[in-house]
Amino acid sequence: MGTTNRILAGFVLWGVTTHGGWAADPQAYTATLIKTGEADLDTAVSASSDLLALQATHAVGPFALAGRVRSDYERVRTGLQSCGYYAGVVHITLRRTKGGDSVRIDGQSAALANWIEAVPAGEKIAVDISIEKGPLFHLGSIRLVDQATHTTPVLSAAQTKVFGLAPGQPAVAQTVLGAGGQLLDALKESGHALARVEKPTAYVRPQERTLDIVYPVTPGPVLDIGTISLDGLRRVHATFIRRRLTISPGQLYQPSRIESARQNLTDLGVFSNVAVKDGSDKAVDGTMPLNFTFQESKRRSVGAEVGYSTDLGARAGANWTHYNLLGNAERLRLTALVTGLGGSAQQGLGYDVYADFFKPDFLERNQNLSTRIEGLRQLFWSYRQTAVLLRGGVTRPIAGNWNGNFGLSAEQEKIEQFGVTRDYTILGAPLAATYDNTGVSNPVEPALHGVRANISIMPSVSLGNKGTGTSFFAIMNASASTYFDLHHLHISKPGRSILAFRATVGSIQGASTWDIPPDQRMYAGGSATVRGYRWQGVGPQYGHTRYAIGGTSVDAASVEYRQRLFRSFGMAVFADAGQVGGSSLPLTGTVRVGAGGGVRYYTPIGPVRLDVAVPLNRAPYGDRWDLYIGLGESF
Repeated sequence: MGTTNRILAGFVLWGVTTHGGWAADPQAYTATLIKTGEADLDTAVSASSDLLALQATHAVGPFALAGRVRSDYERVRTGLQSCGYYAGVVHITLRRTKGGDSVRIDGQSAALANWIEAVPAGEKIAVDISIEKGPLFHLGSIRLVDQATHTTPVLSAAQTKVFGLAPGQPAVAQTVLGAGGQLLDALKESGHALARVEKPTAYVRPQERTLDIVYPVTPGPVLDIGTISLDGLRRVHATFIRRRLTISPGQLYQPSRIESARQNLTDLGVFSNVAVKDGSDKAVDGTMPLNFTFQESKRRSVGAEVGYSTDLGARAGANWTHYNLLGNAERLRLTALVTGLGGSAQQGLGYDVYADFFKPDFLERNQNLSTRIEGLRQLFWSYRQTAVLLRGGVTRPIAGNWNGNFGLSAEQEKIEQFGVTRDYTILGAPLAATYDNTGVSNPVEPALHGVRANISIMPSVSLGNKGTGTSFFAIMNASASTYFDLHHLHISKPGRSILAFRATVGSIQGASTWDIPPDQRMYAGGSATVRGYRWQGVGPQYGHTRYAIGGTSVDAASVEYRQRLFRSFGMAVFADAGQVGGSSLPLTGTVRVGAGGGVRYYTPIGPVRLDVAVPLNRAPYGDRWDLYIGLGESF
C-alpha cells in the first residue's frame, strides 16, 4: 500500500479569515484566476481564494498582502481537494511594469514583502493564480462505524441507496458530505429520531490516487411519537387543533409527516407562525414527545377591492374579514361593491353585496363548508337583474389532486329583458369536481406548470311565477388549462417563459333558450372567454341590436405566451376564440376571434395585469377594442 495521509473532515471549504499586517499604505492589486476549463473547479477555487475575494473590498499593506498570498496556496489547494484533485500544484505570480518591462516574482519568494513595498504608490500589482490540477482521485474503501458499539451499523436497502457512496466514484467533497446528510435524513425518516451522522474522516492514498472514507454513525433506537403538547393557543380551540392534526401519539416518528402536520396547521390562516420541536432530552419508553407552539394572527382585517375593464366598467368596494369567528378557524367575510361604472356592456350602476362563511373540517376532517348570501343588481345590455341568492356547499378531497363539491342553491330574482319584466325562483343542486396539480394554492399566483380542470353539472328548476312557467334544465360545464415552461426546451430560465392554454365547453340540457331564465343561459366574451369582445358580446343577438340573447351551448379556447422581463415586469400576447349557439350541442354558432397583449407588474401578492385586445371579426355593434386591468393572470 502507498503512503496514507489522514485528513479530518477533509473536504470542507473553510470560512474566509482576514489577516492583519503592518501599518502601511494599502497596496492595490487585481487578481486573476487562469481558467482550468472545468467550471465547478474554477468556482471552488474562486470561493476559497482570499486574493480573489478581497481584492476590491479589503486592501492591506505590503507585508499583510504578502501573508495573504502565502496563505492562499493552502486555500486554493483546499478548493482543489474539494473537487477531488489531491495532487494538484498551485502557482501564484505577481507582476508589474517597470521601465516598459514586465517584472515578476513568485508568490513563495522570501523577498515578496520587500518587492511589494517597492511598488510606487498608486500602481496596481497584477496577481495571476494558475493551477496544475493533476489526476482526479476516486473513492477507495467506504466504512460506516457505529460510535456507540464500534461496529458496522446495519442499514436497510433504502438507506444504503440514499447514502449512495460507492468505491470508484470521484472524490468530490459535495458528494461525500452530502451523502452523510442524506443518510441522516433517511435514518430519521425510519424512526431513528436521535440518529447522528458526524463529518467523515478521509485517508488519502497518493500512490493509488484514492480516498478512503470513514463515516461515524450513531443510529440510535427506533422511536414513536409520544405526547403532543400545544402552547400559545389563546382564541383557537385546542380541541379543534387536535382533531386537525395529521399525526398522533404511537405513530412512527417521521420528520416529513411532522412537517406536513405543521404546514397543514399553518394553512388554516389563523396563525402567523407554527413551530414544532421534539423533546430529544425527554425521550422515554421508546417515544419522542413533540411540542407545537403557535402565534395567532390578527383576527380581523379590512381590505379594498378594485377592478376595471372597458366592457364591465369599474368595480370598487371594501371587505371586512373575521378569521376565527367561533374559535375553530371559521372565516366570515362581508363585501360591498359598486359595479358597472362606465362599462360598454353596462347600462348603469349596480351593486354586489354578500357575506361568505367558511368552516374547515365540517363534520369530518378535510371537509369544508362554504356558504354565501348575496344581493345584487346588474344592468347589462342583455338584461337588467335584481336578485337575492343563497348558496351552500361542501368541498372535500376525492383522490390525488381531485376535489369534489356538492351543495344547494336558491335564487329569487326580477329580470327585465327586451322590455319584458319577469320574476323567477330558481333552485339548483350543483355538483363539481376539480383537478389541480400545478402546486399553486394561491389563485393570484401564476401557475408555471401542470393542469387545472373543472367539471360541473347543476340540475335546476325554475318555478312558475307571474309571467313564467316551470322549467327543468341541467347546466353542464367543463374547462381545463395547462401551462408549459419553455425551460424544458432549454430556451429560457425556469419560470421566465410560459405557454398557457385554456379550453371551455358548456351545454344546457332539458329546455330551450326562451324557457331558461336569462341569467342562467350561456354567454361568451370578456376576460373569461374571448377577449376583445365585451361581456356577452359573443353569440346570438336580438335583431339588429347590441342586445345578447344568450344560448344553450358555449365553447372557447385561448393560447397565451407569458414572458418575465427583468425582476418585476413581464409581458403577454394571446389569442382567443369562441362561440355561443342556440343548440345544446357545442361547436354551433358564429366563431369570434380576438387577440392582443399586455404587461405585468409582479408584486408580493401577485401580478397586476393590464391587457388590451381587439376583435379580429367584430360583431355588429361590438367593441373595437377592450382593456382589462386586474390582479393575477386571466387563467
